[in-house]
Amino acid sequence: MKQRLIFVLANVSTLALASALSAQDLATAPETDSVVLAPITLVADGRENVEATGGITVTPEDIEVLQPADVSELFARDSAITVSGGAGPSKRIHVFGMEQSNLAVSVDGVPQGVTSWHHTGSNVIDPAFLKSVEVEVGAAAADSGFGAAAGAVRYETVGAQDMLADGQTQGGRVGLSYGTNGRGVAGSLAGYGIHAGFDWFVMLHAADGDNYENGDGREMPGTAPATQGALTKLGYEFEGHRVELAYEYSKDDDDRVIKMNMDLDHADEVFPLKVTRNTLSLKYSSTAPTDAWDPEALVYVTRNEYWRPNYATGARPVNGDMDLEVKTIGGEMKNTYTTGPGTITAGIDWAYDDYRVDNYGDRAPRIHTLETMQIGAFVQGRFEFDNGIDVSTGLRLDHQRFTDWNGERFSDTGASVNGTVSYEFSEGYEVFAGASQTWLGYQVGEFGLLHARDESFATDPGYDPAEASNIKLGLNANQGNWTGNLTFFDTRLKGLGEYDTEIGYLTNADDYRSKGFTLQGNYSWGSGRVGTSFTKADVTQNGEDVLPNGGTVVPVGNIATLYVDQEIPQYNLKVGGTIEWAGKLDGDYLTEAGFEDHESYTVVNLYGEWRPQNYENVVLHLGVDNLLDETYYERSSYVQYDARSVYPLYAPGRTVTLGLTMDF
Repeated sequence: MKQRLIFVLANVSTLALASALSAQDLATAPETDSVVLAPITLVADGRENVEATGGITVTPEDIEVLQPADVSELFARDSAITVSGGAGPSKRIHVFGMEQSNLAVSVDGVPQGVTSWHHTGSNVIDPAFLKSVEVEVGAAAADSGFGAAAGAVRYETVGAQDMLADGQTQGGRVGLSYGTNGRGVAGSLAGYGIHAGFDWFVMLHAADGDNYENGDGREMPGTAPATQGALTKLGYEFEGHRVELAYEYSKDDDDRVIKMNMDLDHADEVFPLKVTRNTLSLKYSSTAPTDAWDPEALVYVTRNEYWRPNYATGARPVNGDMDLEVKTIGGEMKNTYTTGPGTITAGIDWAYDDYRVDNYGDRAPRIHTLETMQIGAFVQGRFEFDNGIDVSTGLRLDHQRFTDWNGERFSDTGASVNGTVSYEFSEGYEVFAGASQTWLGYQVGEFGLLHARDESFATDPGYDPAEASNIKLGLNANQGNWTGNLTFFDTRLKGLGEYDTEIGYLTNADDYRSKGFTLQGNYSWGSGRVGTSFTKADVTQNGEDVLPNGGTVVPVGNIATLYVDQEIPQYNLKVGGTIEWAGKLDGDYLTEAGFEDHESYTVVNLYGEWRPQNYENVVLHLGVDNLLDETYYERSSYVQYDARSVYPLYAPGRTVTLGLTMDF
């Protein structure tokens, strides 16, 4: 362990030394774009900065550097977010220990559904299509969407305007990569252009590989990459208006283990699994807004499916073999008014969700159907005053109706309120405080659990709408070439939906709480940057430490990240790396419940990017993930639990990937 730690520190020192030497040579190097850090302040130009209150932004530059193959790699530089391991469709995203379903998640403004089952992954888009990601933690704005219990996650995909160079009217991009340790081959092809008010974008992506091995060389069955996807957009601008039609499709179709986010009894047996996403959306916006009229409208239809054949037989005829389907239709209309000190956004949103569970007749009834209908109105103001005070505050009112699989109907109306205020007490230094109370409605929860329930299972007659409260306060610093943020957070989730098999009800779970702090810092020297983050989160239920059993809320402990990026313009090179560290999870509460400790781990990832001097449209990217071949499993994963033969699903060992991207 000591030798491994010395090796890690040696790599960091070498990388930092190389960065310093490159910076020293900058005076004699060709001109290059400087790395400029965006100021961290609560409100600027009528918009909020999520990083100003402990949130996270994954920028286009970050995505270009990371070249993420999955969401673990996408959020590798952010300690506030943990991603459990396994194959792509099994990865679950947690923010401060709370699974993504507890946040208002959207892709290009389209809300994403709940996680269907605790052995499936969070509902996310293929990272190949992403332009950027924003994670708003804690007290979320009213216009972030319905159900923002612990914040909001906003994924944004690429489009024609993002890809076209200045003066270019049409173009394309082809990407190809090959990786060791099961990564296999991945490829993408995109075409895009603009003409006479029209713009179009089409991108295809696919990956095919083998099962990976962990750091000890053990093959992890059912982990082969098998992603296929397409993203298309067609826009038209006319007389100050813009409409855009978009369609996104993704599929993961391969053989997976029964519980694909855990190593159950070290079983190697795999069965077919197909997970698909379909999203069709139509947007309207103004290209010539005024202070009083800056409208946006959105209508969408989505369909998500999880399919496994009826493979379970014998003593346990129900074991994850099911066909799940969620269909949603919804929309949003809003307008932003610009006032002297800021903006006010007001609007309405609505969604109808239809859920279907088919267990192939292994339990009666064979089919469970349930539905929800929600409509809400919201207003959010964002103001920046000359005296150094910034304010973001809002209110939303929602009505929801829930009809369960037995035809029982529940309906209610609730209000949500939020407010955050900051004060710049000295130039470049800002303190802030925020709070929210959020009405979540009747939660469907992990409805996939119904596949193993019989006709006696029902909804608790006293089932109540869930609620959440958030408090956060902290400090921001902006001093030109360095920025920093310290945020203390306290989030409480009350009455989440829980399928309690002991009492035979969908009922309200005991209260959850996640509290702690997150610290972020960044420094730039023009041709490079270094950044770090540290998060400490104590996650409890009814005052007791949460167990690492893969639930919607999981323990976190201490997490830290460190990254460095450095341009070497005289060689058209960019190099860098990321270190991920997680502290040990241990204590009597684990061992008394039958769980093993979750050991500490340190993972080092390096990359290099080269643009040949005479072929600036070509980029070669070399990535080395888990350089030290660490044997570990990611925080928020299942921990060893001997009573039920549950073992951790280990992350990949050292993986080397070489990629080529060419624009034309």
